[in-house]
Amino acid sequence: MTVLLYTRRKSRPLESVTVELSHERVDAKTLPDAGVEQGQVEVILVYTVLKGDLTEEQTARIKAIAERCPVHRTLSRPPRIVQEVDVVR
Repeated sequence: MTVLLYTRRKSRPLESVTVELSHERVDAKTLPDAGVEQGQVEVILVYTVLKGDLTEEQTARIKAIAERCPVHRTLSRPPRIVQEVDVVR
């Protein structure tokens, strides 16, 4: 959604966007920037296809915009879990 709004506002020749996500758990040792040295790390792989007559510069900018999308930013940050427990008798 963020990419489509941006490209429409900037009149970029983007015809469509397709995004595929997959999830896997990998050993932390295989990812040098995992932030932990051992155990499993959750990895979300994002595959994006942009259809249209875009220049390399436009494609790079669209990629940067996609990384600033609210959903991408939420998933890129460590989660914060706030738990509340009520006991009703």
